[in-house]
Amino acid sequence: MIVSRRWLEALLGRSLDAAAVAERLTMHVAAVDTVTPIHQDLSDVLVGRVLEVKRHPNADRLTLCLVDAGPASGGPVEVVCGAPNVQAGKSYPYAPVGAVLPGGVTLERKKIRGVESNGMLCSARELGLGEDHAGILELDTDAAPGTRLLDAVPLGDHQIAIDVPANRPDLLCHKGVARELAAVLGGTVKLPPIPGAGSAAPAGGDAALGGRRRAPSARGGGAARAAEPGAAAGPSGPATSGVVDGVEVRLEDPEGAPRYMIAVIRGVTVAPSPRWLTDRLSSVGQRAINNVVDATNYILFELNQPLHAFDLAKLRGPAVIVRRGRAREKIVTLDGVERTLTAEMTAICDAERPTIIAGVMGSGESEVSEATRDLVLECAYFQPTRIRRTRRALELSSESSYRFERGIDLLGMPDALRRAVELITAVAGGELREPPLDLWPQPVQEKTIFLRPEAVSRLLGIAVERAEIERLLSSVGFFVAPKDDRLAVQVPGWRPDVTRDVDLVEEVARLRGYDAFPDELRPYRPGTVPDAPVERAKSRVREQLARAGFFEARTVPLGPADGPDAVALVNPISSEETHLRTRLLPGLVRRVEHNWANRNRDVRLFEIGTAFRWKAGGTTGEAGTLKDSLTVEGKGLPDERTCVAAVLTGARHPPHWREGAKVPDMDLWDLKHHFELAVGLACPAARVQVAAGTTGWEAVTTTGEAVGWAGALQADAPVWAAPLFGLEVDLAVGAGDEAPLAYRALPVHPPVERDVALLLPAGVTAAAVADVLRRGAGALLERVEVFDEYRGPGIPTGHRSVAWHCTFRDPARTLREQEVEQALERALRSLEDELGVRRRAG
Repeated sequence: MIVSRRWLEALLGRSLDAAAVAERLTMHVAAVDTVTPIHQDLSDVLVGRVLEVKRHPNADRLTLCLVDAGPASGGPVEVVCGAPNVQAGKSYPYAPVGAVLPGGVTLERKKIRGVESNGMLCSARELGLGEDHAGILELDTDAAPGTRLLDAVPLGDHQIAIDVPANRPDLLCHKGVARELAAVLGGTVKLPPIPGAGSAAPAGGDAALGGRRRAPSARGGGAARAAEPGAAAGPSGPATSGVVDGVEVRLEDPEGAPRYMIAVIRGVTVAPSPRWLTDRLSSVGQRAINNVVDATNYILFELNQPLHAFDLAKLRGPAVIVRRGRAREKIVTLDGVERTLTAEMTAICDAERPTIIAGVMGSGESEVSEATRDLVLECAYFQPTRIRRTRRALELSSESSYRFERGIDLLGMPDALRRAVELITAVAGGELREPPLDLWPQPVQEKTIFLRPEAVSRLLGIAVERAEIERLLSSVGFFVAPKDDRLAVQVPGWRPDVTRDVDLVEEVARLRGYDAFPDELRPYRPGTVPDAPVERAKSRVREQLARAGFFEARTVPLGPADGPDAVALVNPISSEETHLRTRLLPGLVRRVEHNWANRNRDVRLFEIGTAFRWKAGGTTGEAGTLKDSLTVEGKGLPDERTCVAAVLTGARHPPHWREGAKVPDMDLWDLKHHFELAVGLACPAARVQVAAGTTGWEAVTTTGEAVGWAGALQADAPVWAAPLFGLEVDLAVGAGDEAPLAYRALPVHPPVERDVALLLPAGVTAAAVADVLRRGAGALLERVEVFDEYRGPGIPTGHRSVAWHCTFRDPARTLREQEVEQALERALRSLEDELGVRRRAG
């Protein structure tokens, strides 16, 4: 969402610094992506007053203008001009010699038809302020000649691009952003007066934020009725039809359009918009069309209420009928494309045909043109899910659909319509002969949520006073009233995201400022629920690969089809991302190519994620979408498995001055080392072996199933890049999990220690000896460990002497020497009987 700094200033009634606004919005509201100054390239342009205008001696269509450009110019200067509208005594934008105009054009002193021109009087197009090039831009200012144009005329502005979250539709308009700034900076929001309008009164709602508002009451019964003249209509009860100024209105799809308002304005004159209106729209990147359409766009960006204006003369009936689309019904939208409606879409029709795809785009058949004299103005609330599905089905998006599918202010529609009528009559003339019609079959009230102040302090971890909670919530339009030991908080219609008390707690936190919370670690109670086995396995693999020098990456699990068993998406977001990934390696290879593009040669990345493929015998290709698998009998769900993948390229280790300039690159043997490490962590039951038919390795389980692969990879590599290698292993959940640690008290009784030297025949391992010792000595043998090995004189041929340190202990009592000797003798007899191991003499 792009907002204009000057537009915000008009709403807040104060000057703003763009950088400070961006910082406050980021810290308290939503992230600001960019702040772009506009019209700053007009800093060299001055206000020039024309003193005299006379004909050029050598050209019939040129004039010589004597221009007062201020004291710095050293007196009046002569300028050659080709525009016919320049008059003596008026002020115009003047670019002196040496000035740089938009586009980088630098003005020079030069002769035109034999007369030297000292600069230029500028048109709107030459200044980048519009498309008018027929005449010089006349300035309505009392500024002295020589004043900078940006100081005399409010042209300098900043476009602030806000990354609006999907659940905050209230930030898609200037009033919503200004409301948040008023809460942070202090002050109130007030709609600026409309030039040429009879009344400058704000359009209700939160015109003075911080004050208390009354919740609208639902009114029922009776037929649809219109509002008071000049004001917006209130709820009209259960009626779904009515007539306003000769136009019949029927609401046949109240599910798709819960509330629908119509106003008829007669006697308008469609023409170009006044300068102030086009400037407002251009400040947010919108192109001016005509005064009526520009007025509806102005309301869209000011109040977040999409509107649509019909040419009454083009409506059959005249009637406006809101109904569901019909099968194979056609409509040609404003972009000139014929589109087919379905029964899942809402259409706005006249007595014979559809004229609008509700909430998305209208058609040219009812479009406002220069011949339009009477308008039908639509102000509606369309069901967000319906609009979202329509937009996706037709692959058609607009500023209106972007807002409708997120949810607009259902309760603020009358104020928006009143503001729109006021604006249209101010810029296009006409009159509202009858009050607007409001069809609202099922009126709703503002939602009330009860909040306990102590719950706020408990969830945020800091004490927040009750008065502070009321102040913060009231500052952004919530109505807060005490009720017993709780606060009754009415949620305004522009905040559909607030549905629970925890949402109010979040509001308190962000308005207070997340940076105001203490950053020290507070006491907390650790959880007693153990991690899931898959999470333990991921954590173990992640830690070990990070120790080996790999950085973890998170890649998009979408891409092109990677084999016949790839799972196709029902609704892909792009032509390059039509399938779920079957492997992790392609995404990591793209990350390596990105690093190469940024001149990074040494790359080690790993990822732990899921891969998808159809099971053996499942459906593939276009028919193999997830939707088909759920709806067609006999087709199972895709197989989803957790994998570990890694890529490595570049130097084996970081360079060091002791080793010279050249560090060897990683090769297949480095890959084998990391592959064995990954297999040992991810799937310990598998063994690594040379892959058949390729240069690389594979991991195979005892049943012969391949669970991993490692080898060289192909990529779009620059000439200076090192070979690229990759590996991928299925993660065996629970593999390598150790038994839970058990607590054991420290021993209180002393140990009895014995050293014994044993003669081991060839082929007998120390591990086998230790195992027999433990079994033979029984539970009294607490620990046994090797401390020496000897081969040489005094040792029989084919034998070796291994010395063991044995520790005996009973946790309940002190051992006697006789018990220790008996246990040791049992162990030695077992060694001789089972392994042929004897005690070394001497």
